Amino acid sequence: MIRNELTSKNGHLIIGGVDSVDLAKKYGTPLYVFDIEMIRSQIRKFKAAFEENDLNYQISYASKAFAVKAIYQVMKQENAHIDVVSGGELFTALEAGFPSDKISFHGNNKSYAELEMAVKNHIGVIILDNFHEIELLSDVLQSNNASVNVMLRLTPGISAHTHKYDQTGQTDSKFGFDVESGQASQAAKAVLNNKQMNLLGIHAHIGSQIFGTEGFIMLAKKMMEIAKQLKEEFNYWPQVINLGGGFGISYNQDDDPISASEFISKIAAELKKSDENVPEIWIEPGRSIVGASGYTLYTIGSRKDVPQHLPYVSVDGGMGDNIRPALYQAKYEAVVANKMDEKDVETAHIAGKYCESGDILIDKQALPKTKPGDILAILDTGAYGYSMAMNYNRNPRPAVVFVENGQSKLVVKRETYQDLISLDCDY
Repeated sequence: MIRNELTSKNGHLIIGGVDSVDLAKKYGTPLYVFDIEMIRSQIRKFKAAFEENDLNYQISYASKAFAVKAIYQVMKQENAHIDVVSGGELFTALEAGFPSDKISFHGNNKSYAELEMAVKNHIGVIILDNFHEIELLSDVLQSNNASVNVMLRLTPGISAHTHKYDQTGQTDSKFGFDVESGQASQAAKAVLNNKQMNLLGIHAHIGSQIFGTEGFIMLAKKMMEIAKQLKEEFNYWPQVINLGGGFGISYNQDDDPISASEFISKIAAELKKSDENVPEIWIEPGRSIVGASGYTLYTIGSRKDVPQHLPYVSVDGGMGDNIRPALYQAKYEAVVANKMDEKDVETAHIAGKYCESGDILIDKQALPKTKPGDILAILDTGAYGYSMAMNYNRNPRPAVVFVENGQSKLVVKRETYQDLISLDCDY
């Protein structure tokens, strides 16, 4: 979110109709805060774009971006699908009361126990990633006398223009069946010959934090070509083509993401060039649904001034609650939540409290005059903040609060020191 799009009142940052300084006082810091109306709005924008382009569709929230019971309950309210990538995410979704038939299960190394859990809970579709998994699922289905919908995850040879760790559609990837070498065809044959697996469709995901439409247009074209090949080879036409996710968001003023309507309209135009019926189109937005809705509130503490260098302004969190700057060199922007009306007077490093020199949340941030006790709000932290949080240096993970219609609700409690040792055993 661009800083000038923020709402303030009496010099305080307002989130979902709630004063952020009051949130910091009530729940403590560090604190993850989510504006739930922003999440609902983004889901509805994706739905409207599909409907405007007359495509059958499903919006499947990629919950690895942020997976707690409360967000699954919001997705249920919005009649969305979800995808999970582990037994833990699946368990959380089921405990939240999310409908199992609207769950997709991803992952490149699902265990027997995870697959059995999925089958026993009658989830909507298991997205197969490799030949070992086909064999493993076959064993699970035989042992449980069950059947299940599956999709094949393919690597179509399309590489997104993004960070190298976020690229997943190219041939040399740990994910999926390679199309070029014939693995995809072999996998389709194996699944179609298994009476306990119903091949619902094909899936591909080309990367994350993608700003342009070119890669998605290429993917839509490629997936329709693959579908035609499957029809020619096996007389099979997919019910679903899943184009994955990866739609970027604006973390700073240099980012220029595509809108939902632009993305959908362009892939719809490409899909409709085919002389075949277009299958139901699924997408898996994660970051683009929750990313911009999230804020992390910190309390400013110590300061270090070094002659001829930028000062270091430290906060009471850091890489333990947001590893992305250290891991991906991700760039964020921040505001001082209790000084929204004050002008910036300096540029500083925003440093975390963790015992690592690389624990810098923001390398260069314009700030008004600050003092210990001020509240810093880092913007757009809704995706991959809490979900990647850790207890490094034995720091408890922050609480999570949802705000909507001027009300706040605690949805994840702050960890305590006792929580940190709850699994430790004496020697």
